[in-house]
Amino acid sequence: MATLKPFAALRPKPELAAQICELPYDVMSSDEAREIAGGNPLSFLHVSKPEIDLAPGTDLYSPAVYAKGTENFQKLIAQGALKQDDMPAFYLYRQIMGGHTQVGLVAAADCEEYLQNIIKKHELTRPDKEDDRVRHIEALNSQTGPVFLTYRAVPTFDAFVAKKISETPAVDLTAKDGVRHTSWNISSAEEIAFVAAQFAAIPFLYIADGHHRSAAAGRIFQSRKGAGHSGQFLTVIFPHNQMQILSYNRVLKDLNGNSPEQLLQKLEAVFDLKPGSNAKPTRKHEFGFYFQGQWRTLTFKAQFTATNDPIEQLDVTLLQKQILAPVFGIDDPRTSKKVNFVGGIRGSAELEKLVDSGEYACAFSMFPTSIEDLMSIADAGGIMPPKSTWFEPKLRDAMFCHMI
Repeated sequence: MATLKPFAALRPKPELAAQICELPYDVMSSDEAREIAGGNPLSFLHVSKPEIDLAPGTDLYSPAVYAKGTENFQKLIAQGALKQDDMPAFYLYRQIMGGHTQVGLVAAADCEEYLQNIIKKHELTRPDKEDDRVRHIEALNSQTGPVFLTYRAVPTFDAFVAKKISETPAVDLTAKDGVRHTSWNISSAEEIAFVAAQFAAIPFLYIADGHHRSAAAGRIFQSRKGAGHSGQFLTVIFPHNQMQILSYNRVLKDLNGNSPEQLLQKLEAVFDLKPGSNAKPTRKHEFGFYFQGQWRTLTFKAQFTATNDPIEQLDVTLLQKQILAPVFGIDDPRTSKKVNFVGGIRGSAELEKLVDSGEYACAFSMFPTSIEDLMSIADAGGIMPPKSTWFEPKLRDAMFCHMI
């Protein structure tokens, strides 16, 4: 069962939400954040990426960075730009991105259930990134960036949500990137009991995005257990059939000593290769390959995909085992400097730009991993390869903050 609790969210004043709420800290560089927040003292990037208010080149993990984030957070609260609700509630959070709509439940999830794997993981975490989130949360005494969870959709809860979002929203904003963000309060005792009961019947939740935030919440809970910690962490939970996963593409620094002719020969041993085709794959086991100014379509030969193992069937696994390791010499994509990863939101034009500039030698455009693959791997206790999924749209930081 999933134990969800209402909480009194710290939220922006509705009329200031568009100025305050920002993309997550980990989808942009410090320079990009500095540019986005320029001229906007209310931007939450002053809290989530506080190095933008310090000298360029400041160590991102220095005590001064966390201290500055705390100072900026308290300033937003003191001036009333962020205000905590009087009573605990659940919330609904709808995002509209182009033709895609998704509506999630904002709730405090249980740290114990995360530690017990009732809230299931599918990725490994890096200790340095965990440490960073621990320090940020502890400095603010708040979780300001939610963990993005999913669950297998429940028709009765879908019907409740559909009715609720016909009401007047509490906050409704359209961000600069065109994504619309709207929220509703679920505050009556009857509604709160209904939501809690619905999720109490759901056996598992799945982390879609936010493994480091989850791990940090678990660590802080363990260190503060018995010291007034609520035992909960901030989440937004979407039904699986509303999730939008984009590709997570690969760009390669060099050909690992292969000539162009040798590289193409090695690819033809593994793929059916079609020159001059579209950059965007249309199905599983198909790739776009950009090299020497042109796209080719690569499709894995049948013998390489003949397995029932859900992890071994993933395109990211197959590409790593059959191409990146043996052909490009990339044994560990987590640490190799020879590969980089480009979220599908940036499109194939970004891959072309990186290769055409000479910074990279070639690029692989991927077909997105499915949410069904993610859940089945998590159910089996498996770990997906790094950079397997890119979820869009991204949840906005500061739409909801959970004080701990």
